[in-house]
Amino acid sequence: MSDYLLEVNDLKTWFHTFKGVVKAVDGVSFRLKRGEILGIVGESGGGKSITGFSILKLIDPPGQFDGGQILFEGEDLLKKSEQEMQKIRGNKISMIFQDPMTSLNPLYTIGQQIEETLRMHQSELSREARRAKAVELLRIVGIPSPELRIDSYPHQFSGGMRQRVIIAISLATSPALIIADEPTTALDVTVQAQIIKRLTELVREHNASLILITHDLALVSEVADEILVMYCGKVVESGTVADIVTRPAHPYTIGLLQSIPDMAGERKRLEQIPGMVPSPFALPPGCKFAPRCSRYQDICDQQEPTSVPVNNRHSVCCHFYVEGGQPSESDLT
Repeated sequence: MSDYLLEVNDLKTWFHTFKGVVKAVDGVSFRLKRGEILGIVGESGGGKSITGFSILKLIDPPGQFDGGQILFEGEDLLKKSEQEMQKIRGNKISMIFQDPMTSLNPLYTIGQQIEETLRMHQSELSREARRAKAVELLRIVGIPSPELRIDSYPHQFSGGMRQRVIIAISLATSPALIIADEPTTALDVTVQAQIIKRLTELVREHNASLILITHDLALVSEVADEILVMYCGKVVESGTVADIVTRPAHPYTIGLLQSIPDMAGERKRLEQIPGMVPSPFALPPGCKFAPRCSRYQDICDQQEPTSVPVNNRHSVCCHFYVEGGQPSESDLT
């Protein structure tokens, strides 16, 4: 039995539109061990969410899979039928979406929506057992007075409480893998911290694996075991949290780190990455980050970099990455 719960190999999810082909996920590879947390970070348009949707085969036309493998518990999900995937979604693999209000049906109570998941995937449970488990799930995620709130409707909950309900639904069937796509985007900073803390605690307690998709590198660095940095559909750097945060090798990763506020006050001014993420219909040749990169040289326009190892668990796609992963003084000023 493999040590890895999930292995994504050279995944290509492309959208074939009338304007051209959008390579939303282009050759992405990573592995996730059982019980570990993987953070996927980057700016909007980097392919983070499409990577998450691809794992569950939630890709509609004109999107399609143009190559690769998604091995979950040793089986390739890309070879499974829609009927087979329906047995996996919400059961073995759960997903937490960005906006809890659009994920919850306003016409049904919270309890009915939790019980629906249990009815689909744990049909052996009686109605009373389903309700009792729904109450217990609400208690686990920190909903006060769950015996009373279970009969409330989504609009009667705050944004933070609704997100806790979504987490309860995602945990209902004790999934092996949870994919959280920007789970705290619409919440204030204090509630964000509470939600992420509780989510990661529950993942550890249930020995589940978590993929946390976010643009917030600071948030990911506090909870993840490993981090993938994505840009224009590609993984530009991957490694442990220590590798990415203390030994960044790619100029894009360095730029993301420098854009995080320094609470100690040692850095007086926030740095910014110049330019914008290019249009997916007009990607530059060679390295996609070249137009924004401080280390740009002619080869960057002529040849796309390949992934090279920095150490056993740390790799980077850059022609001129900093040797050993240590940023130079010019990169940090």
